[in-house]
Amino acid sequence: MSQIGVKRPSFSFEILPPLKGAGLDRLRSVVEMLREFNPSYINITTHSSEYKYTELPGGLMRRTVLRRRPGTVAVAAALQYEYGIQVVPHILCQGFTREETEYVLLDLQFLGMTHVLALRGDKARVPHLTKPDQPADSNLHATDLIAQINDFNAGRFIDGSEREPLAVPFTFGVACYPEKHEEAPNRETDLAYFKQKVELGAKYGVTQLFYDNEAYFNFTQRAQAAGINVPIIPGLKPFTKISQLTTIPKTFHCSLPEALVSEAAKCKTDDDARSLGIEWGIYQARELLSKGNVSGLHFYSMGAAESIREIARAIF
Repeated sequence: MSQIGVKRPSFSFEILPPLKGAGLDRLRSVVEMLREFNPSYINITTHSSEYKYTELPGGLMRRTVLRRRPGTVAVAAALQYEYGIQVVPHILCQGFTREETEYVLLDLQFLGMTHVLALRGDKARVPHLTKPDQPADSNLHATDLIAQINDFNAGRFIDGSEREPLAVPFTFGVACYPEKHEEAPNRETDLAYFKQKVELGAKYGVTQLFYDNEAYFNFTQRAQAAGINVPIIPGLKPFTKISQLTTIPKTFHCSLPEALVSEAAKCKTDDDARSLGIEWGIYQARELLSKGNVSGLHFYSMGAAESIREIARAIF
């Protein structure tokens, strides 16, 4: 509980739209679980289509288009209407044409939702003979997507037609990486990309998940030295299974500090890992808020909502 006279740090979290054909009941349960902490916003992820190629007799290939989690705009609208909580849908380059992106912006404009997170999107990590659906007429980089959003705000459509600038323009945040993006050749190049996105209008950055607070502190110091003055919101995800102690660092290219590695080695069961995830999450959150000059914390909730609730109860 925040003390009187002390500014309460913001709390936010990210959710995934349900799998195709599923309803919103599971998402509602997550929101119900975490709404007691008065979230300042909820991120709604989006997912691109993929091509799956199946080899047929005679050497021919059959292409099937897969999109497992559609409905980002609809989910965002439903949750904002039902709970009155600010939603921030993701918009991706990966897998979407510029025309599709324009229609997403139009839909969001009609719904009065003008806050988005502008992302390139990860390259698909999918089985053999499957590749991401990346249309020719698509934004290749987050900076290209940002340019399209800026044009849309200014009243310029991709077909060359124009209208009055938006009365309420879109504002957007972007991703940033305390330990650099996996494709960046070095930390300096990665920071330069982040700075470019800020110079194009990003109002804040949300970090990739991390477990080493020193990596975050170092990153924010370098960002400030480079002239990046927007808020950099720490992104956290507590471990909930023993397998995640090895899979998450490999998947998200983040390092584990020695103190966490030592404790992780003692885990024998998923319950052990979940307890460690909560304990470490509380430690991270407290240190970030006391030393990191951060205005809030952002949590990745997939499979971790109950643990996030325990962390939030200790912090907020």
